[in-house]
Amino acid sequence: MTRVMTYNVHLCIGTDRRLDVGRVADVIAAQAPDIIALQELDVGRARTGGLDQAQELATRLGMRFHFNAAISFENEAYGDAIMTHLPERLVKTGPLPGYPRLRGLEPRGALWVSVQVGGRDVQVITTHLGLLPQEQRRQAAALAGIHWLGDPERRNPTIFLGDLNAHRGSPIFQALLHGLKDTRDGAGGVPTFPSTLPIVGIDHVFVSHDIAVDAISTPRDRRSRQASDHLPLVVDFRFV
Repeated sequence: MTRVMTYNVHLCIGTDRRLDVGRVADVIAAQAPDIIALQELDVGRARTGGLDQAQELATRLGMRFHFNAAISFENEAYGDAIMTHLPERLVKTGPLPGYPRLRGLEPRGALWVSVQVGGRDVQVITTHLGLLPQEQRRQAAALAGIHWLGDPERRNPTIFLGDLNAHRGSPIFQALLHGLKDTRDGAGGVPTFPSTLPIVGIDHVFVSHDIAVDAISTPRDRRSRQASDHLPLVVDFRFV
């Protein structure tokens, strides 16, 4: 059995407004994931003390990582990461389309890493979609297209995960299934947001049909509810 997690860490700023990278690392470590997708990480940004949050979390967890900067300027960056203690290689990083009619929207991107699990190469793709339906539709189409999930070089098994800012059943959600299956099937809602009183599931894990889901959960302890405005979504899987 292998454990994967997706977690929007909100710059490592908790619901108590305290910046605490160590607390986020503790929340992750308590779940003992093998593969982690993280969203909303700051790297070298003045607003969070100039720390490379991706590097710091990877060091604390004893993992290697790849980071994709959705936003970068001078020596500062903000984006997403994939971390693992398993053998891995970077496949691709890149931007996703926005909505040109509205300026000032946060840029979005995606990250693809191949992780070796039990002798098999698992294609792990993560993203953090925008907030507006107009940009989400464009981003979902790009992710389902030939450069990402529809890439002819992509081979299953595949895990696609991240903060989609969309609930189950939404058109965006359906567009991104793209031959994959929702790990929440048969598991109820498993809400992740907001962490203090989770009522919606906007963080998702999709897997290819050669992957069986054994368990899906979110930690609900006090530390997890304080460390970020999202709860982590944790999935245990095996190959079939």
